[in-house]
Amino acid sequence: MNDLQDVSRISLQHPARPSALRRLLSGLWQGLERARTRRLLARLDARDLADLGLNHADRLNELRKPFWR
Repeated sequence: MNDLQDVSRISLQHPARPSALRRLLSGLWQGLERARTRRLLARLDARDLADLGLNHADRLNELRKPFWR
């Protein structure tokens, strides 16, 4: 029984908050990924859009958004 860990003493600690630089880089990366997927969306024809359950108006609505949204 000596191999068991006493969990009654372990306190729940909040995970460390990411640094400002890490949050900035993460946000930038997400924005670039959104821009990339929107470029791919712009290349789809009507048949491909229908396969995704989207129409031309849905595509235009998404393409008008800035990369940060």
